[in-house]
Amino acid sequence: MGEQARHGGGLPLRAFDPAPVGVAVTSGPDHELVYINDAFRTMLGDRTLGIPFFEAFDDLVQRGYVSHFDRVYRTGESLALSEAPFELSGQGYERYATCSWSRISLGDGVDGVLMMVTEVTDRVDSVRASELVGSSRTRFLRHYQSLLKVETRYRSLMAVETQVLVVADPVGDVVEPSPGLQRMTGQSWEEMRGEGWQDTVHPDDLGRVKDVIAEAARTATRFDVVMRLRMADGTYRHIRLVSQPVLSHGVLVEWVGVCSDVEQEWQEARQAELLEQAATATANVAHLDEVLTMLTHVIVPNVLDGCGIYLVPEFDGELPEPLVVQRFVSIVRRDLEPAPQPGTVVLTGGWSGFVEAVRTRRPVHRTFPAGRPPPGLAPPAAEEWFRRTGANSAALVPVIVDGSVAAVLDAVVCGDREPIGETDVELLNRLVDHAHAHLSNAMRFQRTQRVALAFQQYLLSDPPEIPGLEITARYRPSATVAEIGGDWYDCFRLPDGSAVLTIGDVAGHDLTAATTMSQLRNMLRGLAMDRDEPPGDILRRLDVATESLYDGVTATCVLARLERCRGVGWRLTYSVAGHPPPLLVTREGEARYLDSLGDPLLGVAGDQPRTTAVAHLPPESTLLLYTDGLVENPGEHLDEGLERLIRNASSLAREPLDVLCDQLLARLSMAAKDDIAMIALRPPGG
Repeated sequence: MGEQARHGGGLPLRAFDPAPVGVAVTSGPDHELVYINDAFRTMLGDRTLGIPFFEAFDDLVQRGYVSHFDRVYRTGESLALSEAPFELSGQGYERYATCSWSRISLGDGVDGVLMMVTEVTDRVDSVRASELVGSSRTRFLRHYQSLLKVETRYRSLMAVETQVLVVADPVGDVVEPSPGLQRMTGQSWEEMRGEGWQDTVHPDDLGRVKDVIAEAARTATRFDVVMRLRMADGTYRHIRLVSQPVLSHGVLVEWVGVCSDVEQEWQEARQAELLEQAATATANVAHLDEVLTMLTHVIVPNVLDGCGIYLVPEFDGELPEPLVVQRFVSIVRRDLEPAPQPGTVVLTGGWSGFVEAVRTRRPVHRTFPAGRPPPGLAPPAAEEWFRRTGANSAALVPVIVDGSVAAVLDAVVCGDREPIGETDVELLNRLVDHAHAHLSNAMRFQRTQRVALAFQQYLLSDPPEIPGLEITARYRPSATVAEIGGDWYDCFRLPDGSAVLTIGDVAGHDLTAATTMSQLRNMLRGLAMDRDEPPGDILRRLDVATESLYDGVTATCVLARLERCRGVGWRLTYSVAGHPPPLLVTREGEARYLDSLGDPLLGVAGDQPRTTAVAHLPPESTLLLYTDGLVENPGEHLDEGLERLIRNASSLAREPLDVLCDQLLARLSMAAKDDIAMIALRPPGG
């Protein structure tokens, strides 16, 4: 019971050990003695803890003081007596003490009584009491005020856990030496006193700490602040300062506080928060570069001042020489912009840090004088940024996905900010590892999509050169679906010299859709070559073949034939099978959709007639055939997408044809996720 009681249920009663006055603490309504300090033992002798106060002091002659404990415990009102007499059995003489009783909380819902005692026997002269009553009262008041200040200070400590004691005046200036804080920071007492202790606070934290102290002083309330203090070895650690106000007659006279090292707790909390942010940021991202970019935005500026991501090509065995990597993202703090530009980086043996990180699959971490990185550490084309920003440390962290180094994260800290430490490198590793599942999925998606795109582009060959016509085609795969799609375009010449353009879309995103797309495309070529007939008749025959050969398959299509006619320029005959209508834009920017005629999808009409329409193309106009991915956004009416395409195409009417196509894709909403195929042609000027 002794040591446990001495701590009063976990409260730091040891804070009273050095007090110059006698201190005793009791617990509960039975006034169980749980603590006495050395000054109390010197005055009244050592006592047994864990039993009621008056059993522990059974030799105290005066027994009436028990009523004071009861009253203070019951009402919560403090009580003080001057020159109170007391006598221990066997001593044979009466002594005098100034005493005070106050109720305190011992934690866990338990209250107790704090008794403070100062012996004043040598001051009491009963013979001269009547003559010296004035001066005696003055001495008592002075002593009692001092006693109350000591009592209030030590009672304040009951609410905090003590490691390093700090005593400051009402504005926060240190007024008493603190050996613990001196050992922690390496400051001497002369350096620490007054505002000197603030020199050890990290510059980024000092303003906030001053504001907290000022507000607490204004309200005379307890404050609790976490800040970075410079340690004796020059490093910074997170320290928690908890300070209690000491009041005299309601007036703030000083602060009594304690400092606790919370670096480990702070690091754990920061890691948990950043890991949660990283998981949220990468949750619904598919592409590898997008996952890494989102991770970078979490890291900068929370941990780093700048971060670059370099994609590493897949390789077997030894690293290729030179190693060619792709810097696809480079993000820095706003005040440190511009960042090094993305692009291809050729690495020779000179950039040893990167090669070492890839070869060893372990981080390479260096600290160096501001703006002067060692050779082989700053990436090519980034050396000037390192010098300009005063970079003081860097870490090259390999991003390992499914056993392979997929990328390298280049982490940098600049200026007066504390250099990257081992804890930061560990955090970067944890962030990358935490996102491993997303990175693995993204890499598999990217590889699959790369194969699908190569296959699709193999099927969708470049348009042929046709005299008198400018023709451009584009294909962009889905941003969210890795499988090959059913979109296609085609352009070829007929034996009579006319040009045929077609575009279509087979429903689905899988190998079946791609195979059907390829077969329909080739079948349409054969049907167009077989007979000289209107596009509507050709689509009717394709419709019959589709229903016969591909049960349940549906597709949309536009088939157009373009030929030069004397006196009228270029004539277009076309037929539309359930597909978005062709767009015609004049050189002056006037745009309109050609009549779609309302014919149904392929695969549902059977051997039913299909219509053919005719239009004439003005000189230097643009004819655009496209799939629905160019005009459809989730949750948006199709008419909005069609109107948007007209506006964009009109504004680009005089741009080169390849620029027009690229810009139409670039202006798409981020919500657009479907495959897109486009083919555009432009007749020459008159």
